Amino acid sequence: MKVYDRLDALPEGRAGESVCEGTLVLEGGAWRGLYTVGVLDCLMLHDVNLRTTVGISAGGLAGMGYVSGQIGWGARIDLTYRHDRRYCGLLAYPRDHGITGFSYLFKELLTRHPIDRERFDDPMRRFLVGATNMLTGEIEYFEKGRCDILRAVQASATVPYVSRPVVIGGTPYLDGGCAVKIPYDWAKKNEKSGKIVVVKTRERSYRREEKKNRLARAMYARYPAFVRSFEGTNARFNREAEELETEEKAGRVFIAAPSRPVTVSRFEGDMQKLGDLYWLGFHDMEARVDELKAYLGG
Repeated sequence: MKVYDRLDALPEGRAGESVCEGTLVLEGGAWRGLYTVGVLDCLMLHDVNLRTTVGISAGGLAGMGYVSGQIGWGARIDLTYRHDRRYCGLLAYPRDHGITGFSYLFKELLTRHPIDRERFDDPMRRFLVGATNMLTGEIEYFEKGRCDILRAVQASATVPYVSRPVVIGGTPYLDGGCAVKIPYDWAKKNEKSGKIVVVKTRERSYRREEKKNRLARAMYARYPAFVRSFEGTNARFNREAEELETEEKAGRVFIAAPSRPVTVSRFEGDMQKLGDLYWLGFHDMEARVDELKAYLGG
């Protein structure tokens, strides 16, 4: 099984206990989420522990290690088990009816790489993930302490087309990115301090093609509201990207985004490229830590 050849170079340790006001907003992006993991490890090493974290899809998975304060936790799992087909591939289907092995992750890998549940469950640190309600087409946010958060993380990151929806409370859900790519709107409505930090997995200039989705219309004909929402998500992303640029220039939001175009694909298997993306996130954030601290303290 191919693994990243610089696993020993990954940082490790525990984040400090201090908490600062603000919301950390994490975009999805499948394996591009390793950029986010690098950013978060850098934040923890520099004792930047925001009170609230809200993520979509891969952003939700990345956020688990940040909320638990475990530096290097997410990177070691992703860069070790990417080519384990029980974690990502056909061997996940028997248990999870999709290409991501959530059962393997939550029941086996967390035994080898345990999460600090005491810190993760601390009510002082809020953690939410967004999943798309297939009946309404709307994003719904699930918060730890109020639900089975691991089940919600699974729903948030369940890839459409190749995965069966996750049923929660009798309602089917798919990847939060089907409705919302960046959960910035939640932060705008709920963060009272006004401090919002957004981590993107594409460079600032990236925009999505707006088009009809014939495959979604065929596969999800039973869920017309979902199809309408899914078809509009790229346009919503583009509008939000423009808004974020405006807000950043006005000093109302801090954005961490790749400093160069990201060539990692949604289902990337090149371990060197994945490792390089992790380090890009780490070093991009390291170069701006003082700027971020000034923003949070201002």
